[in-house]
Amino acid sequence: MGPTLINGLPAHVLLVHFVIVLVPLVALVLVVATLWTTWIRRLGVVLPLSALVTLISVPITTHAGEWLEKRIPSGPLVRTHTDRGDSLLPWVAALFVVAVAVWWFGRRAMAHPSASMHRHTRAGMSGAVPLGMPVRVAAIVLSVVVAAGCVVQVYRIGDSGAKAAWHNGFSATPVSGKGN
Repeated sequence: MGPTLINGLPAHVLLVHFVIVLVPLVALVLVVATLWTTWIRRLGVVLPLSALVTLISVPITTHAGEWLEKRIPSGPLVRTHTDRGDSLLPWVAALFVVAVAVWWFGRRAMAHPSASMHRHTRAGMSGAVPLGMPVRVAAIVLSVVVAAGCVVQVYRIGDSGAKAAWHNGFSATPVSGKGN
């Protein structure tokens, strides 16, 4: 499904950095675009495309992690990390769906102003609002919930992965002859 080795290193330890950066970044942009609809126009198709790249990166990284898991000693820290890693894909899939919906409805609202829309002119709330305030509030709440879920999961997965990789793997005091 994807690379397992990159330049002689396990691909997982390199690919995971894409997930660590992309998931929180796309989550933040989604929330900002939902709160300030003028961002939807500015971003254009970048929001759904970046969400798609993020969605694709998760199973590729997970596949590389599963390959690596078979080549390292198993233990409770590794199992915790792999269990948590398997929980990210549904969150990122939801991030993608919400990003596409926000982009789609925002794009339609900008292109086809109608009686079903009104404009907010208060500070920070400029732009066309599709289908009225209840839908806008629902979109904001859904965006915040999905974004927060994604970021929390990335943190939990990364924390457990760091513990699995570094537990008893270094000395708390300098090794003699190496300085401070």
